Amino acid sequence: MTARIEIRSVRGREIVPFLSDLARLRIELFRGYPYLYDGDLAYEERYVRTYAKTPQSLMLLALDGDVVVGASTGLPLAAVEMPEVVAPFVTRGDDIATIFYCGESLLSPAYRGRGLYREFLFGRETFARAAGFETCAFCAVDRGPAHAAMPAGYRPLDAIWTRAGYVRDPSLIARYRWKDVGAIDESEKPMIFWLKSLAPNAA
Repeated sequence: MTARIEIRSVRGREIVPFLSDLARLRIELFRGYPYLYDGDLAYEERYVRTYAKTPQSLMLLALDGDVVVGASTGLPLAAVEMPEVVAPFVTRGDDIATIFYCGESLLSPAYRGRGLYREFLFGRETFARAAGFETCAFCAVDRGPAHAAMPAGYRPLDAIWTRAGYVRDPSLIARYRWKDVGAIDESEKPMIFWLKSLAPNAA
């Protein structure tokens, strides 16, 4: 492990060489709690292509030398191809053209606790604000307070997101289906949105 991890920003078609790294990180890290995602690499590689097709997309890479050890993504909500994500905002009457959707922020365990996640959060916001978006939004799975698979000592990221100025909005819920580790079939999970205003005087 090097002393200094490089955070590199790539956009639009520049993302293409790193799509396989993003798919790999999603498979590896979403397998843990709370997502418990029993993923398929072929599906993941198809899913992440949206970022490369969207000119206003962003990927922030954490690089240890030439090795991608983390990635954080975002793109305009209007460019998101999954209707589950867009529908809650449309139903509420929000202007989706003003919202920047923050996708995954993934960091290998050995590189956590070094401020890289914070760089991911604020790097996406800086990009979105410069592009003229008014709000950043992301969603996180809600497993409830006492899920059977919750590991001892587990701490959700809610406090980090709150300190960064994000507000949980239980009225905005995306409903995804995937197969949990150890399950036979897919099941539906609620993904609750967190929002942050990008206005200059916002918290």
